[in-house]
Amino acid sequence: MKKGFRACLRDFLGFDGAFMKGPFPGQILTAVGGLQAAIAQLFPCAEHRYCLRHIHDNMKRTWRSNEHKEHLWNCATATTVQEFNHLMNEFNLFDKDAYNWLKQIPQQHWARSHFTGRAISDMLLNNLCEVFNSKLVEGRDKPLITCLEYIREYMMKRICNVIKVQNKCVGPLTPSATKIMDKNVYLASQYTTRWNGSDKYQLKGPWQDQQVVDMAERVCSCRKWELTGLPCKHVIAVLNDKADNGEKIGELHTYVHRVHWLETWKAAYVHKVEPIKGRAMWPISDCPIKITPPLHHNQPGRPKKKRRQSAGERSQKKGENGNGASGSQTDGASGSQTHAASGSGKLTRKFISVTCSKCKNKGHNARTCKGQVGN
Repeated sequence: MKKGFRACLRDFLGFDGAFMKGPFPGQILTAVGGLQAAIAQLFPCAEHRYCLRHIHDNMKRTWRSNEHKEHLWNCATATTVQEFNHLMNEFNLFDKDAYNWLKQIPQQHWARSHFTGRAISDMLLNNLCEVFNSKLVEGRDKPLITCLEYIREYMMKRICNVIKVQNKCVGPLTPSATKIMDKNVYLASQYTTRWNGSDKYQLKGPWQDQQVVDMAERVCSCRKWELTGLPCKHVIAVLNDKADNGEKIGELHTYVHRVHWLETWKAAYVHKVEPIKGRAMWPISDCPIKITPPLHHNQPGRPKKKRRQSAGERSQKKGENGNGASGSQTDGASGSQTHAASGSGKLTRKFISVTCSKCKNKGHNARTCKGQVGN
């Protein structure tokens, strides 16, 4: 996996942890432990980003409206400092207290406008780790070695699944990069180009969008080419203008960073996770120090399998299932009954009259049936 990471050419790591669910307490740390303090000491030039969804979860403890969420995302997704300052001023006019709270978080940790182009990624969320953690649910209640074996076998399966997808891909770029480039090619037709006689171009488009592209430095003033490694619509408009004037520009994918090339993606999955023999055939360690297993601790209550969701995720799912205040209504012998929705999004059995499967009377079930007559 380390060799595959080195081959993918993108210095971008996600850090996260998942709690063990079985009798042995602890955490499964994804990628590395120690996080911010250790990284700042060992890699002082590293860029540290916070997950915007977790920032929003903290904001929702005080400010829960959708308007606050929209202002937060607008500020975070702005790619230039000028646009970021303008949107932050709008947030200040909307809610000064929320603005002051957000301003305390250093912008270089959560706003695209303050990211450098080193990582070739404008990612704002920690979905990179969250998706991986969701696949480990079945292994988190196992003993430590069994849990690690579950992760190893999952990685073997994942690499095979990715290779199957790669074999179906056509073209020089990855599927995600191809979709973004197709969209940018379509939008580039809306821009007019002005050449300054050297390597710089001025682009004018709809909504008073005017940007400057420097082809020698391979940067655009919108910073999207720098942040993602994918030529933006302004750059593609420049390439179209150069082609119309008879200049040789080459293939479009040559202006895309190599991290988005299909061959780079395949190179990251050339290295495989090796299968191993069963535990009975493992060699006995000659280490003089005997490592004792952790203390067995029975967890209270019913074992939990699902990932612990935040309040924002629960409210979002509740809104998708309906308005949330009341559920459906059914007409029965006892009249109209309301199914109240619980906080988890499921329907409760409160106020529901049960019917016995033995005597067919209402008010009790088969386990407590004594042949009594219902009301």
